[in-house]
Amino acid sequence: MDPIQITAHLRDALAPMRFALPVTHVYLPIAYARIPHEQYLRRYGAGPREILFLGMNPGPFGMAQTGVPFGDIAMVRDWLGIEGPVDRPPAEHPKRPVQGFACPRGEVSGARLWRWARDRWKTPDAFFARRLVLNYCPLGFIEASGRNRTPDKLPAVERAPLFDACDRALRSFVAYYQPRWVIGIGNFAETRAREALADADVHIARIPHPSPSNPAANRDWAAAADAALADMGLEP
Repeated sequence: MDPIQITAHLRDALAPMRFALPVTHVYLPIAYARIPHEQYLRRYGAGPREILFLGMNPGPFGMAQTGVPFGDIAMVRDWLGIEGPVDRPPAEHPKRPVQGFACPRGEVSGARLWRWARDRWKTPDAFFARRLVLNYCPLGFIEASGRNRTPDKLPAVERAPLFDACDRALRSFVAYYQPRWVIGIGNFAETRAREALADADVHIARIPHPSPSNPAANRDWAAAADAALADMGLEP
């Protein structure tokens, strides 16, 4: 299967899933933001890659708005050159509206990651020649307050089928891209990669997550990411 087909299978597996309180709303941007998401995969995700960077799940002002992993609007539009129509999720939290590329807020994590890529590799073509960024789980979870809830905080009875579907998709992506490295962006993604790819012939490691909730990321995340790659013997 190619990346578009893998994503379609994952979308079909996740769409019927339901989650209990405190989750009140679930966003699936690979469905309602399908057009820019598939633009990203077609433009930058065709063919083998040496390195897959793996994130956790959509942020409310990133992929939830643009359909692109770590999808800070300005970086997706102005550096990646991706922009397209975005529909609304079937049930929308009033504090987390989906405005697509008209959303006035940026995503700190996404801005940090793509600025790092821009500053180190200068052009998208240079970055994506050997690398691709994916998210392990394409669902965003929102509590009644509007607070984001990460997949690791879901109860085990909900995590099991969710992780099973996402593991299958990750194995399919790895079969397609044939990477030497799968690098988690943060602890969660590294852990899931080790679980899902236990039998795969691939190196698994991690770089720090660029989230502002990670105190180390607020000092100099780009330098920390460079150092982590250097420890793997990979050029920053």
